[in-house]
Amino acid sequence: MTFNKTLLATAVIGAMLASTAHAETLRWTRSADSLTMDPHSQNEGPTHSVNHQIFDTLLYQDMDVEYQPGLATDWYVHEDDPSVWVFEIREGVTFHEGQALTADDVVFSLNRARHEHADMRGLLTSIVEVRAADDFTVEVVTDGPNPLLPNNLTNLFIMSREWAEEHGVEEPQNYAAGEETHAVRNANGTGPFRVESREPDVRTVFVRNDDYWGIDHYPMEISELIFTPIESASTRVAALLSGEVDLLQETPVQDIERLAQADGIKNEQGAENRTIFLGMRMDLEVLDSADVDSNPFADRRVREAINLAVDATTIQRSVMRGNSEPAGMIAPPFVNGYSEEMDEVLPADAERAQELMNEAGYGDGFRVTLNCSNDRYVNDEQICQAVVSMLARIGITVDLIAQTRSLHFAEMAREEYDFYLLGWGVPTMDSEYVFNYLYHTKEEDRGSWNFTGYSDERVDELTVAMGQEVDEEARNEMIAEAWQIVHDEIIYIPIHHQMLTWSMRDDIDFQVQSENTPHFKYLRFNN
Repeated sequence: MTFNKTLLATAVIGAMLASTAHAETLRWTRSADSLTMDPHSQNEGPTHSVNHQIFDTLLYQDMDVEYQPGLATDWYVHEDDPSVWVFEIREGVTFHEGQALTADDVVFSLNRARHEHADMRGLLTSIVEVRAADDFTVEVVTDGPNPLLPNNLTNLFIMSREWAEEHGVEEPQNYAAGEETHAVRNANGTGPFRVESREPDVRTVFVRNDDYWGIDHYPMEISELIFTPIESASTRVAALLSGEVDLLQETPVQDIERLAQADGIKNEQGAENRTIFLGMRMDLEVLDSADVDSNPFADRRVREAINLAVDATTIQRSVMRGNSEPAGMIAPPFVNGYSEEMDEVLPADAERAQELMNEAGYGDGFRVTLNCSNDRYVNDEQICQAVVSMLARIGITVDLIAQTRSLHFAEMAREEYDFYLLGWGVPTMDSEYVFNYLYHTKEEDRGSWNFTGYSDERVDELTVAMGQEVDEEARNEMIAEAWQIVHDEIIYIPIHHQMLTWSMRDDIDFQVQSENTPHFKYLRFNN
């Protein structure tokens, strides 16, 4: 047998080029790692960001925050029953370890996410039953029409039932109790990347899933994704400047201009779907950390005084260096139910704040502990330091405890805090999500992030109703009423809507996503 050497060489070179055209490593950093790899345990941004690389959802929000089909190719309300949503499941999909995706895996995953240990359950409170109509059709029955159900599924990851049963993780991790399970450090999804190795809080290596169902639909130019969380802001920036990492998520505000001027580096910026605010425990008779035998936060006048003393404009200028928008409500402008009037920020007024403290019987002030994360939000600890200084002007002595977010959120979940910093995004783009988690009375399946003790029967009624009402005008009236109630009561102290900056090599084509979730399957290299 004879060979045409020229043709053979051409074929070999062509094959090599085809296999290496998009074989490029991306090294990614941000301040914090995923809290857990269990996809239903925690409803938390950095955790979702990691899990979106590994798992798929039925539908998701792309880099323009538009809803796109994921493992569901179509979804609609059942023609004979407005309380049933139908999801048509994509065929021919396999999990990383080879299991075939069927409707049974979707039924299992949605039910697992409804478990009492699942922080995702607050998104699924209306669900009565999840059933498989056939191998690739799922029907979700709700307790009445629920126009928002698909919006609630963008971070609801689908697991393999077979894998979960094999490893004894049919139930989600009890994060608050510090439970360790196989799903905490291992993952088997259908997503664009597989986990090759993981050292929590140190380094996670992902490799491209060449069997991904969307391999021909998305750029998928990253062959290896290395995630290295770096807590120190200056170290993160130095790593980008030295070429140790290629993309820095959540650029420190003090370094934005410096990086914009650096050779080979560029910034991508945009508004984030997140509001930073303070929460106060108002249901206790006596605060655990206060030096008075009462609960100052239970008095609306004290809450109003704090609201007037915390100067969001100064925080915007001095702490955030202009990279925030002072807020009056916990919903950014692109969320349904947003009110420009309620989002207006009153000028700081320490004199009036002191008058209110006097009227409430706290003219001499009091002492209290403020708990804050130091690696979750942009300049979170610095924000808290500024609050400490501002409240001192009206006689409130604040002892600040700032710690890593894994401890911060675990202690918060155990309801150990009197006064705390929190940030909230709205992935459903609707106010119902805010009320469901932050304002509804804390119960088994609602109010899971309401650590204030606030409870109002009318707000609870409106929260449930806005999740079921299909008439848009009537529904928006409910939302407006609920916002007015909580705005008047000053349940939280909004500080600002966060702005986002991602810094990266200038040969990378990747825009900021307002959910702060980088879907790396969209990233392209300009080389």
